Amino acid sequence: MSEKSEFNWGAGAATGVGSMPGVDAREAARTVTGSYERFPYLPELPARGPGADMIGRTAGMLVEVFARVEPSGWRIGDRPGRDTKRARSWLGEDLDALEEFTQGYQGPLKVQAVGPWTLAAALETRNGESALRDPGACRDLAGSLAEGLRTHLADVRRRVPGASVVLQLDEPSLTSVLTGTVRTASGYRTYRAVDRVTVEGTLRDIVRVAGDSPVVVHSCAPGVPFALLRRSGATGVSFDFSLLTERDDEVIGESVEGGLALFAGLVPGTDTELSDPAGSVMGVRTLWRRLGLAPGTLSGSVVITPECGLAGASPAYARAAQAHCVRAARSLADNPE
Repeated sequence: MSEKSEFNWGAGAATGVGSMPGVDAREAARTVTGSYERFPYLPELPARGPGADMIGRTAGMLVEVFARVEPSGWRIGDRPGRDTKRARSWLGEDLDALEEFTQGYQGPLKVQAVGPWTLAAALETRNGESALRDPGACRDLAGSLAEGLRTHLADVRRRVPGASVVLQLDEPSLTSVLTGTVRTASGYRTYRAVDRVTVEGTLRDIVRVAGDSPVVVHSCAPGVPFALLRRSGATGVSFDFSLLTERDDEVIGESVEGGLALFAGLVPGTDTELSDPAGSVMGVRTLWRRLGLAPGTLSGSVVITPECGLAGASPAYARAAQAHCVRAARSLADNPE
């Protein structure tokens, strides 16, 4: 990879993960587009309640599959009820706000949705068990998600015609799905691990839906399967940098050399004292040296983000954290050594 980054967001980029504090869609869109002028994203506001949460938001995108809120969580139902309608209404409100604050914008724009395996782990079937238990239900969900994402991406491109859309698939449960550690409804057992070939194939089918748009897979859990995600066709992987261990070095080095972008979560997602931006990226520089990667490829291969979403942060800290990400990315670009 050249020093000039081959990715559509360019070198020295920063962006957010997804969620923001508060309930005001216009304020969230104003903050995000003002903070990340080069790489904004569609904010999510889970504080509004069910339907604005990560799972409910994506459940509202599904085609011919509907979900409703039960005391135990989201459950697949027969028809679109008030929970589905509310999720779709809030997504429309968020898109309206984003459209308002991206008039004339040209450049990368990220949108997020839950990936097929975290969705299967989270959604219950009629018997109260996770859809993950039923391979047929997993296939149906993945097919419905693919159609829903196709419609969603087309809507975003229509609303912001100058945008180069980047799709982020949120897969925090992916490692648990692969290792067979997703708990059953009773909590006493776990579901059987899903074969890695099946997991990879399903992800590849979803990635294809994006067409020429880059796809980034996000997980803030330990043990992110970098190699599997690269094989599935993902352009980048978004992760909590603090959870990396030296055991990850080899696969990360191979993935970067294979063209995978790293969305490194370096800034805490909840209120804390922020260090100097240059200090925030020291860990990335150290990793690059340890892997023997060319310094000139660093700022083009790495996008700086918070460790995870900012829903649990105060509004003031969320703004400060986003500004910190931008300054840290600029520091990485200005001083690649």
